Amino acid sequence: MFTLLITIILILAVLLILVILGQNSKGGAGAAFGGSASQIMGVTRTGNVLEKATWVLAISILALSLASSAFYSGAQSNQFSSPNIDSAKQQVVAPTFGEDASLLPAATDETPAATDTTSGN
Repeated sequence: MFTLLITIILILAVLLILVILGQNSKGGAGAAFGGSASQIMGVTRTGNVLEKATWVLAISILALSLASSAFYSGAQSNQFSSPNIDSAKQQVVAPTFGEDASLLPAATDETPAATDTTSGN
């Protein structure tokens, strides 16, 4: 179904390109190269149809693109899988310590000597 939707989207995209190329320019740089001559012949109705077709094609491409995400399956059985990636997934990297070592700081038995402040000597 996903492939069918993508095919329809591509066909609509080509049609959209053709419709856009078939439209009259609305002034700008196109008028300098003879675009104003087509306005004399009266093609305003054709322009309205092509403008509506542009909107319909653009909205349909957008809707089909959003709908195609529902049919997309990321994990396919025929995708390429590298043996290096598979072995990297199997490896577990964890820090190793000696028998006595730990992540916590070493506890010391030494306590600071208490000073006697009560005697006045």
